[in-house]
Amino acid sequence: MNRIVKTAAVSALVAVTALTAAIPANAGERWRHRDRVNGGDVVAAGVLGLAAGALIAGSANRPVYRERYYDDGYYAPRPVYQRPVRVYEQPRPVYVERYSSFEPWTRDWYRYCSDRYRSFDPDTGTFVGYDGVRRFCEAN
Repeated sequence: MNRIVKTAAVSALVAVTALTAAIPANAGERWRHRDRVNGGDVVAAGVLGLAAGALIAGSANRPVYRERYYDDGYYAPRPVYQRPVRVYEQPRPVYVERYSSFEPWTRDWYRYCSDRYRSFDPDTGTFVGYDGVRRFCEAN
């Protein structure tokens, strides 16, 4: 509830500051020659008002720390920030099974070609490539 009241007060202060800077700028004919001479003053007042409102709003929205009170009279200590410990782990080697050159029509050749090509036809020993051409599977 307290934060809402502070925010509303700061918003009202910023609005009043902006409006007081804008009223002389829109006054009409009687302020015409003063606008030419003192135009920078109005802009500077508006910028200062916005900056003051931003500073007040920033300080009003600061979180308030409240200590916890327990019935036994013990106050909880304030939390202490500790940096996380970074542990570097050595990357583990990965061993990949490589197929060597297999003779066509052997069991290893069938296994290699069926694993490598989804369109492998074991009856003919061929597969269909992305270009639509049927090719013989060569296990290199």
